[in-house]
Amino acid sequence: MKTYQHIFFDLDHTLWDYDRNVSESLSELYHIYGLVNLGIPTFEIFFQSFHHVNFQLWDWYNVGKIDKHNLRKERFPRIFSHAGGKSEAIPLDFEEDFMNRTSAKPHVFPHAKEILTYLRTKYHIHVITNGFNESQDKKMKSAGLDGFFELVVTSETTGHKKPDPRIFKYAMDQLNTGPNACLMIGDNPDSDILGAQRAGIDQVFFNPEGKGILLQPTFEIRHLKDLEDLL
Repeated sequence: MKTYQHIFFDLDHTLWDYDRNVSESLSELYHIYGLVNLGIPTFEIFFQSFHHVNFQLWDWYNVGKIDKHNLRKERFPRIFSHAGGKSEAIPLDFEEDFMNRTSAKPHVFPHAKEILTYLRTKYHIHVITNGFNESQDKKMKSAGLDGFFELVVTSETTGHKKPDPRIFKYAMDQLNTGPNACLMIGDNPDSDILGAQRAGIDQVFFNPEGKGILLQPTFEIRHLKDLEDLL
């Protein structure tokens, strides 16, 4: 096995438990704002609509079809419409409230802090994320992850989004290192695995649900603790 020096982590869905944190926030918002009175009959419908619309918007963002401003502007109007609600009745600060609540949630994947504690004694560990600067910073602080990483690279800072290899090159340039010394760990086959492959970096596909993918990652794990056997 190669001797790696730098370990890059994705944040959402890899360390920070996006689904759990978002679910808690949406449940709070559904009840606080009385969305049942705005045409959305159940929280389950609201939650499913969020995932459908949000996934599509982030997919567009990752390929440059929508920018940060319009993603946030269009997200909940599209979600309300998809759920059968009245999009014109969305409370003015709903998006901001969602962002603030979600970024303040602390939940991480099992063994996340344990494995980061283990890895930082042997490697330099960093984050490469397509998330936005402010929200990613808040997430890491709220979850107690901020003290583990030497470098945090966002698509907003670099102007490039995974799987564009330039975001990985930016990180390597900042660290004065090359692909052979690096390893990328992430859950997304397209942005994390394909992006790292394009940059010549080995990859670990974090796949807790055992999904099949077309790409062939260097390594694959079901649990973060499995990294102890690899590294």
